Amino acid sequence: MELLQLRYFQTVARLEHMTKAAQYLQIAQSSLSKTIARLEEDLGVPLFERNGRNLRLNVYGRTFLEHVDCSLRELDEGRTKLKDMAGVREESVTLAVSLPRILPEMLGSYLVRYPNSRLRQSLKSTAAMIDGLITGEIDLCIFSGPIESTDVISEPLLLEEIYIIVPRNHGLASRASIRLEELRDEPFISISEGYGFRDLTDEFCRQAGFSPNIAYEGDQLDVIAGLVQHGLGIAFIPALTWQKGKINQTHRLRIEDPVCRRTIAIGWAKERSLPHAVARLKGFIADYFEALKPEMEIEENHG
Repeated sequence: MELLQLRYFQTVARLEHMTKAAQYLQIAQSSLSKTIARLEEDLGVPLFERNGRNLRLNVYGRTFLEHVDCSLRELDEGRTKLKDMAGVREESVTLAVSLPRILPEMLGSYLVRYPNSRLRQSLKSTAAMIDGLITGEIDLCIFSGPIESTDVISEPLLLEEIYIIVPRNHGLASRASIRLEELRDEPFISISEGYGFRDLTDEFCRQAGFSPNIAYEGDQLDVIAGLVQHGLGIAFIPALTWQKGKINQTHRLRIEDPVCRRTIAIGWAKERSLPHAVARLKGFIADYFEALKPEMEIEENHG
């Protein structure tokens, strides 16, 4: 039994899909399938119930996963403690986000202050972030909305208002605010399913009594704002994206009802101690968002 087999098994068990797991691990699906098959052969029992490429842990798999999670967590903890004992401080941190607009300014400031740091960042869905935190492939994540996992600790960073943007020549462009129910027949340009912001805005629409008419989906709010500028629909936009994106040729509308806000939070794995570099970045991110709060309050009062 090899360590790599256990890490591959852990990923397949989380995603319950061989193709998605292979893509996530960036290996060939055939290699992953052979690795899992060899592991099952070594153990003498099947770990999954198979239905094509879809997999579901059986009773053996669920029991084994508990021990694998515990063992890999202990190994990672041991590695971290040895480095601390030896005075070796890892400067590399992997950060995943679901809201990329804040990254250039925030991470740029961090690297100016700590030029020897190495940051790896990626844009991921909420589910991928949870999996990455648990497996140790991600150190920290910044996300919106709740993370429903007992394996992840989260702390709120900022309460952010959500607006609607419309093209400058739209019939509502002369107004300052709207009730969301007024937009039930409008084409929406939306973030893709699987992202926390999409779940949040779909819920806002449900509260207003309708399901949004999605004309286009994408995974970058800047692209979505650009499509609104070209008159292809309307979109929800967070205050930070509006404020820092310098989005021209659109008109922003405050939503009177329902109250449309989101909580931006930072998360990390519950069972993993934070190495020095990770704890330092976590503190920097908290300070960065704390400094944004007065700016956001002014925006709300004068927007």
